[in-house]
Amino acid sequence: MTDKLTVSVLGTGIMGAGMARNLARAGHTVRAWNRTRAKADPLAADGVHIAGTPAEAVESADVVLTMLYDGPATLETMRLAAPALRRGSVWAQSTTAGLEGVAELAGFAREHGLLFYDAPVLGTRQPAEAGHLTVLAAGPAEGRDTVTPVFDAVGARTVWTGEDGAAGSATRLKLVANSWVLAVTSAAGETLALAKALGVEPDGFFDLIAEGPLDMDYLRAKAGLILDGPLSPAQFAVNTAAKDARLIVRAGEQHGVRLDVATAGGERMERAAAQGHGDEDMAAAYYASFDEPSV
Repeated sequence: MTDKLTVSVLGTGIMGAGMARNLARAGHTVRAWNRTRAKADPLAADGVHIAGTPAEAVESADVVLTMLYDGPATLETMRLAAPALRRGSVWAQSTTAGLEGVAELAGFAREHGLLFYDAPVLGTRQPAEAGHLTVLAAGPAEGRDTVTPVFDAVGARTVWTGEDGAAGSATRLKLVANSWVLAVTSAAGETLALAKALGVEPDGFFDLIAEGPLDMDYLRAKAGLILDGPLSPAQFAVNTAAKDARLIVRAGEQHGVRLDVATAGGERMERAAAQGHGDEDMAAAYYASFDEPSV
């Protein structure tokens, strides 16, 4: 294995752009593609080659890294890339695709002779830009020497969950983690909405829980976005959070678990999106507590 790789990044949105930059900074040759090219073009200043098509992006790639909206979007993009995929190359799939989605993507990888890694990440825009993501990874031992430098460039930590990417063990852990993230975010929004309705100053609530078991940095971070902004650019968008909530609820249904909090949280995200907050940070689900578009 050589230290420097040719890496294709398909999807340069909130997360993918930062991942591509950090791969280039690590000295890898990076080819990036995004459906809306304008979102990819700024990466050229960081030495990233901007491709016009997925097939152009993956040509001669040692590793293909996908960071697209969901499983269907990823599968569609990889089908467009298929003519230029090199058998035996590594595919690190970092989209939160859900259990069914990961199985479909793994099937595509088998058909095209790719080494498949289920590799969703924990973190939002800021950690992605800083290279401080946590990578949850499952995949065969034979390709880990190739894919590890990619994970090291985009993340501060890699948690290996198994050797069978098709089994989705990394995605399973990601869904569990995101169920907690969504629950805390929804709870933060509802708490502040209730405080507003009852005439309670938010500082009074935070002083009450300060340094105790009910306090947490994540709660304060999301509350800070609600109270002081900015909600754009999003760290984790409302639309994406709604999608992840649907995947979480679906996974629970498939395994006989009723997830009332995740269901309600997803509905809050959908309402916030309908009010016009879909591209804002998911903290904007706060507005779903009110009938007016913004309060």
